[in-house]
Amino acid sequence: MKVCVSGGAGYIGSHCVRELERAGHDPLVIDNLSKGHKAAVKKSPLYTGDIRDPDFLRKVFTESRPDAVIHFAADSLVGESMENPLKYYRNNVYTSLCLLESMLEFDIKYIVFSSTAATYGDPYQIPIRENDPTIPKNPYGETKLAIEKMLSWCKVYNITYTVLRYFNAAGADQNSDIGEDHSPETHLIPIVLQTALGKREKIMIYGDDYKTPDGTCIRDYIHVSDLSTAHILALQKMQADGVSNTYNLGTSSGLSVREIIKTAEKVTGKTIPYAVAPRRSGDPAELIAESSRARSELNWKPRYENVESIISSAWKWHKNNPDGYK
Repeated sequence: MKVCVSGGAGYIGSHCVRELERAGHDPLVIDNLSKGHKAAVKKSPLYTGDIRDPDFLRKVFTESRPDAVIHFAADSLVGESMENPLKYYRNNVYTSLCLLESMLEFDIKYIVFSSTAATYGDPYQIPIRENDPTIPKNPYGETKLAIEKMLSWCKVYNITYTVLRYFNAAGADQNSDIGEDHSPETHLIPIVLQTALGKREKIMIYGDDYKTPDGTCIRDYIHVSDLSTAHILALQKMQADGVSNTYNLGTSSGLSVREIIKTAEKVTGKTIPYAVAPRRSGDPAELIAESSRARSELNWKPRYENVESIISSAWKWHKNNPDGYK
């Protein structure tokens, strides 16, 4: 299958491209490289440009004639979205609209959309199920939900879609030649490992008075390669049955910030200094996915369900590439 991967030079996108290659598919990448890295695209063709430019997409689709699209390209910083919401509507919602219009022009009928647990807002229950209320607390989650709703109306064009709502992606490819490199870095595991490498003085724990066993926030961490495999399974299912659906992707278990630090100390053999700071506004105490739907309907079987193995893969990447792709 020839698959166009938007945002395929980014963290999750580049790992999805790698898994598509391993599965024998034929991926191509479109990315404006505003956050992605050219060095993360090792084999597949990379088209550099803006999805909002119809001439650019027309050139890409004319040359490549993809059978399906996996759509990662988006801005994803919660704090930034609160400060500049229109940027998120422009770069997330409008970009997705332009992509869908080009798909219609070239009769591309399948799309997998990279969504987020931020669509739920404060969880109605733990673990979170796909049919739970979606009441986002920030423009990032709101724009992702708006795209989900836009996709649901595209049934009139006979477009079949799969929405994948991620929880906390982490880890790196088994070859350790691609991994997580954001600027600024906001994700817990790479920040912890950067601290272990001496790139940071200490890690800040934002709040230790939550109603959790050790007082720190609990999150569901899923290996980026397992996330990537789910996209391929979603494409295969859509081609087989033509049914659109929404799936949570997580391990259905959670770890606290303190537990992540402790596990990272075990993996790295280093003491990782930290300090406690006040809570951040809007951080729920606990976010855990109920992902049995993906397991049963997609036959999705995560390979890295032990957080130690997830952190170990990330540590190999960060240790070998302390400055990321630079």
